[in-house]
Amino acid sequence: MPSQINALRRDRTKAAGVPSPWQMFLSGFLKHPVMVGSIIPSSDRLIAKMLRPVDWASCKLFVEYGPGVGTFCRPILEKMAPDATLIAIDTNADFIRYLDHTITDSRFSAVHGSAADVERIVAEHGHDGADYVLSGLPFSTLPDGVGPAIAQATHDVLRSGGAFLVYQFSPKVRDFIAPHFERIDHDMEWWNVPPAQLYWGWKE
Repeated sequence: MPSQINALRRDRTKAAGVPSPWQMFLSGFLKHPVMVGSIIPSSDRLIAKMLRPVDWASCKLFVEYGPGVGTFCRPILEKMAPDATLIAIDTNADFIRYLDHTITDSRFSAVHGSAADVERIVAEHGHDGADYVLSGLPFSTLPDGVGPAIAQATHDVLRSGGAFLVYQFSPKVRDFIAPHFERIDHDMEWWNVPPAQLYWGWKE
């Protein structure tokens, strides 16, 4: 009997078709290496440091580019107010389906699309701007013109006092955001594989 029960459990898992986060992350990297910043999800220390400056009490809309398997989504939802919203935008339809299946929070919306269209996406969700935008997209390897377009659109969608939160493994990302944000704070997270560059571009 126990062996039959275990077999049924395995069948249900297989039938559900929901891979583990690590399987999804690796699959996404192999399919779209240019669009995925790392083969390994971000560390807890990186997540905590990246989100530390966020004023959660005043945050009504948080946007994330390239959420992958939701490594940041869950900590963000844990900190957000009950009436706040998190919109995650990804060009990888597999990631969007995975997030829709695994995150059931009513404050969360996963969108299959480009970060360059963030203004339209935010408006379609009934908002006039975002308080914070987070990105782990590999700006330096994006197709020509896409990185600058995303940086411009992000600045435009942010409310005054909001911030563009960026974590990268190359300092070149600063070249993309500096034309749009006069104040940029910087830090490093060494306890990550690989060590990450952290930037906060503030819209003043």
